[in-house]
Amino acid sequence: MGNVIPDAWIRPADPTGLLRRSPCGGAAVENVAVYGASGHTGRFVVAELLERGHIPLLVGRDLDKLAKHQPGLETRQAVVDDPAALDRAMRGADAVINCAGPFATTAAPLIEAALRAGVPYVDVAAEIEANRDTFATFAERARVAGTVVVPAMAFYGGLGDLLVTTTMGDWTAADEVHIAYGLSSWHPTAGTLDAGAVSRKRRAGRHVRYTGGQLRYHDEELLTVRWPFPDPLGPQNVIAEFTMADVVTVPSHLDVPEVRTYMTAKAAADLSAPGASAPLAVDERGRSDQTFVVDVLVRSGLEERRVVAAGQDIYAVTAPLAVEAVDRILTGRTRATGVASAGAVFDAPDFLRALSARVTLSQF
Repeated sequence: MGNVIPDAWIRPADPTGLLRRSPCGGAAVENVAVYGASGHTGRFVVAELLERGHIPLLVGRDLDKLAKHQPGLETRQAVVDDPAALDRAMRGADAVINCAGPFATTAAPLIEAALRAGVPYVDVAAEIEANRDTFATFAERARVAGTVVVPAMAFYGGLGDLLVTTTMGDWTAADEVHIAYGLSSWHPTAGTLDAGAVSRKRRAGRHVRYTGGQLRYHDEELLTVRWPFPDPLGPQNVIAEFTMADVVTVPSHLDVPEVRTYMTAKAAADLSAPGASAPLAVDERGRSDQTFVVDVLVRSGLEERRVVAAGQDIYAVTAPLAVEAVDRILTGRTRATGVASAGAVFDAPDFLRALSARVTLSQF
């Protein structure tokens, strides 16, 4: 079993760069538009922005809901099929975070509005097809505009990409990436269920995998296998090829022909259960009692590298991921323009260190 890595500990042999420190920056007070601010994840994002001293501009379809959940903050009404309303909602914003799914419906209109306003865009999309569309549709336009568009800056897609990029370290390519999600439970939000339904409809009920350097759709039955999570979680039954947004974000910038993701069987059963219940808050931050372990294994030839992340509540941890991304964009701590995943646009090890209060890292 690996040990928790203290922030100040520097190990001489550190191929991933995970343990090396660098100075932390921070943005000045900025106005950040949050679309879907009254939703479950949106409320976490608004709270994170306030904690960091930013000014959230609450944007959504229902002004009453926005005002109810976040009283005293500025609210702006806009629907995604009204470009003029979106333009008004973006007025005075320095960046926009899109927290409203299904992202197959909201991402493109919000990115268009962000491009018109000349501000960076970040979303928390877990939908594979929506993220693929963002790269395909907006890569050139965002690059020419000199702005940054970061899709999937969330637990799924963003955290996995940062972990894989960090695990790769000085490798320029690898043969396989495996990302195993060890969730203690999964009580989905209404947004998660809606997004899942849209994705299933778009792929006609088929499954998806990333193999041979491309996304492939199939009707094969998903297998249950045993994954060797480290202690204290230990080995667990997981659904193999329970494919998440990492199959879009990781290959967008890393030379890896095989990206496979896994989900604990219990969490998968919770997600698909009839009448699945929403997360229930158990602490002052509004987090549920759900815990997670993300076990990343990268293989190149006969060599393996492994990094594990652990924390509480996949929806709550999305907020520091998205807000840290905006913070780094607004302070110029980026490595790319255009559409880019977390691992491509940010210094991945440094980004993960910035999450140390919410995510515990171990190196094996």
